[in-house]
Parts: sequence; C-alpha cells; structure tokens
Amino acid sequence: MTPIQQQKAAKAFAEFWQDKGNKKSDAQAFWFSLLRQVYGMENPEKDVEVEKRVPLDHTSFIDVYIPSTKILIEQKSIDKDLSKGYKQSDDRILTPYQQAKRYANELPRREYPRWIVVCNFAEFWVYDLERPHEEPYKILLANLENEYERLNFLVDQGDEHIKQEQKVSEEAGRLVGQIYDALFAQYHDPENPETLRSLNILCVRLVFCLYAEDAHLFGKRTAFHDYLAQYPAKDIRRALIDLFDVLDTHEDQRDTYLDETLKAFPYVNGGLFSNDTRLIIPQFTEELKTLILAKASDDFDWSEISPTIFGAIF
Repeated sequence: MTPIQQQKAAKAFAEFWQDKGNKKSDAQAFWFSLLRQVYGMENPEKDVEVEKRVPLDHTSFIDVYIPSTKILIEQKSIDKDLSKGYKQSDDRILTPYQQAKRYANELPRREYPRWIVVCNFAEFWVYDLERPHEEPYKILLANLENEYERLNFLVDQGDEHIKQEQKVSEEAGRLVGQIYDALFAQYHDPENPETLRSLNILCVRLVFCLYAEDAHLFGKRTAFHDYLAQYPAKDIRRALIDLFDVLDTHEDQRDTYLDETLKAFPYVNGGLFSNDTRLIIPQFTEELKTLILAKASDDFDWSEISPTIFGAIF
C-alpha cells in the first residue's frame, strides 16, 4: 500500500466511523477494518486476539491484543471520557489506561505489551511502555487522514530497535537463569521454602546491582564488579552481606569508619535491601564468581534492557 493509498483509506475509514462507536457491538469491526483497510493486515480475524482472557481473581478480558507487535488495546464506547475512572467488576475505580495496565501485568513475560492503546472510537491515546512516565500521545479519528503514520506501529514488525531489545532481553533471561541455578546448587537445603525465598531475593538483588552499575546508578560504571573482584570467592558471601547492609542504610547513618569502597555506594530506598527479614546467602565458588563478574558484568550491558522488560524480569 502506497502512502497516498493509505492516506485515502484513512480518510474513508474516519468518515465512515465518525460519530459511531459502541464497545459491545462495534469494537471488533472497528479494529479489524482499521487494521485491514488502513494498515494492510491481510487477515486480522486470524492474527488478532479479541476478548483475550486475563487470569485475575475474576473473569476479565483484554478487548484487543495484537501478538505480532505486542499491542494491548482497551476499547471504550464513544461517550466515554478516556481520562476518567470507571467502576470495575471488583468495585475498583480505574481509568482505561489503569485497567489496561492491570491486564498487562497479569500476562506472561513473552506477551507483555510494548504499547498500550486506549480508544473510544473518536480518540486514540497511545502509551509507550518504554517511556512509562511520559504522557500518551493522542490522535483524533477526525485527523487520521493526516496522522495515520503515527499508528503504523500497530503492524510494523521491522523496528530494529525492538528486535535488539528482544535479543538483549532473551540473553538477560538466560543469565538470570544461570545465576539462579548456580546459587541453587550451593545451598545445603535447596528445597526448603525459606531457602527458596532467600534465593529469589538474592537473585533480584544481584540483578539490580548489575543493572545499577551499568546504568550509572552507583556512580562508577564498574562499581559493583570492582567491589566483588577484590575478594577471593570464599569471601564474597561476607562482602555481599556488607554491601546489602550499606545499600539499606542512609548515608548520614553509616559507620564513620566504613571502608571507602563501601561508602561510595548510595542508599537504595524502596525496601529491596531491607534487613527486616533473614536472608540466607550461600558460599560462593570460583565458577560462580566468574559467572557474575565475567559473563553477567564484563560481557553484558544491563542498561540496554528496556525499563518495561527489566520490570518483567524482576
């Protein structure tokens, strides 16, 4: 489809749907028509999921989900204000975006959306989950003839940036799995529920530290790597206990005689490193030290992972 053809198709689509739109009766026809006529999807009936079940504590459904581009769509009727909250079946009051985000959080990591679109037939509000703190950009149906390109992401699978993110995210998942398995093997009682709880927390803390140094949250680019590298494998357990304690302590409350290397690390709020509950950390081997310092630190840049995917890994 040429740009001129696409522009004409967008104009015709907008004219047809002007002042129309009931969620229950029109949503499927609206999106199938948009995807086929304006964006060239050959068979949306086959390639798009409608009423996708979500495993909440009550029966819920995603209105439209496009697997190929990982787009979640929350559709409302034309009389609904997309900025307002509406009562849900569990009595919660949520905006359409909050409702969609709630659904997204219940999906498996492989299906987690790259974009969320909320729509009331007259407006499209597009949320880029790569930039979760930014306001959505908005497209009016009446302006679709001139702004149709801004919705090309609905069907565009050729974005090299997204492909690279997927590759990096898959590698991150493998590294987390390797770290988990290597730590699991070091515990004396690996099947104990308390051990498994500690293992999960320890993995999350290690991944955060790896990400934090690559994202310059620890100041120096190799702060975490260099801190552990100075210790033999048999002393890394003690080094991590000391580091986690420092990360959980405000700078003005730390020991005056604290080692300068530890003193350089910032306080991390949010409770990730809280000492409120006992954490079991096993002894480290040379192989485990190499896995973390070489493969997971030297050879991998955690800052390349999108915030969305990083959150899903956690």
